[in-house]
Amino acid sequence: MITKLPRWVEYGSFILALIAGLVNSIGLLGFKHQSISHLSGIATLVGTGIINSELGDVFHLVVILLSFLLGAAISGFYIRGGALKLGRNYSSLLSLEAFFLLGSLYFLTKDFIYGHYLASMACGLQNALVTTFSGAVVRTTHVTGIFTDLGIMIGAKLRGETFDKRKGLLFVLIISGFILGATLGAYFFIHLKFNALYIPAAACLLLALTYSVYNAKFKNNKH
Repeated sequence: MITKLPRWVEYGSFILALIAGLVNSIGLLGFKHQSISHLSGIATLVGTGIINSELGDVFHLVVILLSFLLGAAISGFYIRGGALKLGRNYSSLLSLEAFFLLGSLYFLTKDFIYGHYLASMACGLQNALVTTFSGAVVRTTHVTGIFTDLGIMIGAKLRGETFDKRKGLLFVLIISGFILGATLGAYFFIHLKFNALYIPAAACLLLALTYSVYNAKFKNNKH
């Protein structure tokens, strides 16, 4: 049950969603109004672009999709299974996400489109860090599934079933974190342009450090 999981699950999910909201809003404002982690929208643009756009633009969108897939594949290679488990090497992957974001910043400030691909790769990696636990599907880089799951829970409650308050709180925190991150991303993009990506990159490194310290203390307490 989700009630048995430590409280850092909620905090970590909120921060990851906030990071994703930041990156996605910066991308939306800076990449010709194209999102980074909203692959449904990008896939739709690929489909419509085949009819209405230049072949080069369609190819660019396809590479964005493949970059997200590659990021998720990297995470899947290093973490066996999607279930959340303390002790797994999340810190290294979070640090790698920060590296991708910094690389994205480097290319974007030089007006190279490779930065868009690295940002998408970072989102794919993050989204695959934790996929499922205790029957809850957790996606931190987009909120469509979270709204769907929350709606199902509300409908089940109206039917008379028990409402899992902690799972509901987790979903609300992810949604709130994503929206707050998008707000901050828009604000910092106005003032810093693509240099605003330093903020989510730093947040990833801070989260990686915090998790490493927490994990080390947990191991010491077990001994």
